[in-house]
Amino acid sequence: MQSGSFRPLKLSVIIVSYNVKFYLEQCLQSVMRALQGMEAEVIVIDNHSRDGSIEYLSERFPSVVFMSNSHNLGFAKANNKAIRQSQGEYVLLLNPDTIVGEEVLQACVDFMDTHPQAGGVGVRMQKIEGSDALESRRGVPTPMTSFYKMVGLTKHFPHHRRFAKYYMGHLSWDEPAQIEIVSGAFCFLRRTALQEIGLLDEDFFMYGEDIDLSYRLLKAGWQNWYLPLRILHYKGESTQKSSFRYVHVFYEAMLIFFRKHYGNLRLPLTLPIQLGIYVKASIALCSTLMVKARRSLGFVSVRRQADPLYHFHVAPEHEGQCRQLVRKHALRSLFDSHDTTPPKEADAAGNDLTYLVYDSSLFTFHEILEFMAARQQDNVRIAIFNPANNTIITDAEILQ
Repeated sequence: MQSGSFRPLKLSVIIVSYNVKFYLEQCLQSVMRALQGMEAEVIVIDNHSRDGSIEYLSERFPSVVFMSNSHNLGFAKANNKAIRQSQGEYVLLLNPDTIVGEEVLQACVDFMDTHPQAGGVGVRMQKIEGSDALESRRGVPTPMTSFYKMVGLTKHFPHHRRFAKYYMGHLSWDEPAQIEIVSGAFCFLRRTALQEIGLLDEDFFMYGEDIDLSYRLLKAGWQNWYLPLRILHYKGESTQKSSFRYVHVFYEAMLIFFRKHYGNLRLPLTLPIQLGIYVKASIALCSTLMVKARRSLGFVSVRRQADPLYHFHVAPEHEGQCRQLVRKHALRSLFDSHDTTPPKEADAAGNDLTYLVYDSSLFTFHEILEFMAARQQDNVRIAIFNPANNTIITDAEILQ
């Protein structure tokens, strides 16, 4: 990454963080690799984390601009604060619980340069077991699209052009395509488009602002695109999805969007959707309450499962570090030969949960994502070993 006030910046990468120090460190490592040779800046805006994120990371990434908020401003307001300070021709809003392939950012810049009507670009988000995240391509949640999803038609007809429009399931995963909604986890934007339509709506605290922004781009005549470029999205390391807070904020965001863009429709058309949102929110809250109550009363039996198997693919000089972590945490482990092309067949022991531990100094992030995409087993998940800080990062924990 190169920067300097005397040269125009092509890209500003903006990351809002909250108590995800090690995931953010890993994200920044991938971003720095992807920005090699590009005129760019990286801005991290921290929403009052209590894990020492800024102190820890500012020493390790001196070229990154770190901004601190005195309290949690939420996703939209924090992003807007950073966007106003940024200078790039393009702006990338990126979640801290992501890993970006080395080729992704330059490919997005090249696409935007050659598609002047593109206002926003999203990518192929990959889940921890290697499968594609449906949120990579979405349609505008119109009353009918929302209805199809609520009654289960989207799930039962996942490739239907109308019934599955919520996730645009009729589109190929392997080809660029125009979409309607770009995910806020990786939202690549043209600054001139932002200047025309305005920044993120700060009425949304954490969810829904990406839907609103994407919809405003479309209404202003801009195009939103999906590109088949792989990134990993752990999805939820900064949010406990079973919490009361998540349920409240998520469904409140859906209501804000619906009232903002469809509040002028006739009541018989909109009332069922609004009632559906309230019902789903109520069910989610009741379910959470029931689980918590049963656990507190000792009624929930936890089925005993075998400890995960950690299958290591690491450089010879780092095997000693990994074996120390294995001993320290009493991990079930398997060490592979020092091969830079791990086999594509599954490494799992029966149905036990298996983490494939890849050395980030031995493999590119692009290679790691490709390895996982080739497997796609529910019980086989990605883990990254970082020799620089001697940590193993999984979706569930940080081992150090």
